[in-house]
Amino acid sequence: MERLIECVPNFSEGRDMSVIDGIVGAISSVEGVKVLNVDPGAATNRTVVTFTGSPEAVCEAAFRGVKKAQQTIDMRRHHGEHPRIGATDVLPLIPLSGITMEETALLARQLGERVGRELGIPVYCYENAATTDERRNLATCRAGEYEGLEKKLADPRWRPDYGPCQYNESVARSGATVIGARDFLLAVNFNLNTTSTRRANAIAFDVREKGRPKREGGSPVGKKILDADGNPVMLPGTLRGTKAIGWYIAEYGIAQVSMNIVDMNATPLHVAYEEVCRKAEARGVRVTGCEVVGLLPRKVLIDAGRYYLEKQHRSVGLPEDEIVKIAVRSMSLNDLAPFNPHERVIEYLIADKSPKLIDLSCKDFAYNTASESPAPGGGSVSAYMGSLGAALGTMVANLSSHKAGWDDRWQYFSDIADKGHKLADELLRLVDEDTEAFNRIMDAFAMPKESDDEKAARREAIERATLHAAHVPYRTMCKAAECFDVLESMIDNGNPNSVTDAGVGVLAVGAAIQGALLNVRINAAGLKDRECASKLVGEAVLLGIESEKRKETLMAKVNEKLSD
Repeated sequence: MERLIECVPNFSEGRDMSVIDGIVGAISSVEGVKVLNVDPGAATNRTVVTFTGSPEAVCEAAFRGVKKAQQTIDMRRHHGEHPRIGATDVLPLIPLSGITMEETALLARQLGERVGRELGIPVYCYENAATTDERRNLATCRAGEYEGLEKKLADPRWRPDYGPCQYNESVARSGATVIGARDFLLAVNFNLNTTSTRRANAIAFDVREKGRPKREGGSPVGKKILDADGNPVMLPGTLRGTKAIGWYIAEYGIAQVSMNIVDMNATPLHVAYEEVCRKAEARGVRVTGCEVVGLLPRKVLIDAGRYYLEKQHRSVGLPEDEIVKIAVRSMSLNDLAPFNPHERVIEYLIADKSPKLIDLSCKDFAYNTASESPAPGGGSVSAYMGSLGAALGTMVANLSSHKAGWDDRWQYFSDIADKGHKLADELLRLVDEDTEAFNRIMDAFAMPKESDDEKAARREAIERATLHAAHVPYRTMCKAAECFDVLESMIDNGNPNSVTDAGVGVLAVGAAIQGALLNVRINAAGLKDRECASKLVGEAVLLGIESEKRKETLMAKVNEKLSD
């Protein structure tokens, strides 16, 4: 698995594009780093940059970004709505794949040490990179902000983890930086139909996990109740894993509840949106939409789209783009500015952009298959036929969920459509994987074979590639066979007017299985390990026989329905 981390530094400049471009240029100058998003905010005077790459490349890029910010941002002249402590206010590293949180935390400390030593910037480490429990919380590290930094550095308890302890001319210009390692954090602002910061704060205190101080008599202006240690007793808010404040954004002329969701398992975005709406309404305020800051994981929008579809008693077995559109509309993510998921979702931005067979039109796929090239061939076509069979079963389920008088059965049809859609997606992936498997065999045959070692390495590579090429169509057989369950449910219980669509799906799945079986057999014939080949072919032939019987049974049901 590729080692990949994400970095999301927040720089204290959101208005001067020449400064922002300079910082982004310094980051992108590192080979192997991909800048995914640059999100400047004029009112907050703050820019969030998101980039990914190997741990080594990302850390080097982050250092260059911090250095450029130090050179071009003077904190003595900085003003903005967002809390901040320095030119590079906060710089989190986030593990994405192939690396643990512990390893990421070590990288954050190493980066902090380098920033402190080479740039002379005081550095505090937070979250998983924190050196003490007290410093885990970003808000605690940033308390007092830039204006209180001189006093903070004079306090022995707040000696920086790295860098200078003295407030000198250089520190006065750059401020301090908070560097850490954390899980993914979702930053979102909820737009309100009010200009009142006080009301926005009240809503934020209602929902944030920390809540608000408990006061005597329950009055909002009553005296704070303190515990035995003299600390305020808090009334917890309703949303776990969230931090929130209220502010006014002159750029938009509205107040917002600004929230960080630090635990999206505890509080998904759509749950936060619905709860902020409820608390706002209770105070006579409406949420008009929300604004995501930076990037977000694909799962956030998928989960939200499915939630709103289910609230409408609609099928969730829809194409991903449609589910995402429902999420965007339901939470008015484009309330203040256009929201393009393909520019804001991490997985879409880092996805392999190389040409895929499944991205071709039907016409181009057919002509591509008809060309002189041996790939795509029967294996890819078999997987595609299977996906069409699954798609037909899904279509019947979706149509059935809208049939008049069947409203109480929407959940049943939604579950079937969801299963069918997932099977279609898996079979579509196998369309390209089958061609890639063929190409791996060709690459293995092209390996050098001059020395005995080269010959041995070539033979081993050919055997591995051939075994993989035999397993891919077998997986196509298995996935296609699962489609029969979806199609049978729709033949038995779906809209009778669509029974022929389900029947065509059965025929397509049956052809997919028999076609994939042929590919298992021919690829397994090239294996040197005959015991392995015999076992794989035996299992595939048995599955082919069972599938053919089931196809005939289901087609008999279709013909019986047509005779009624």
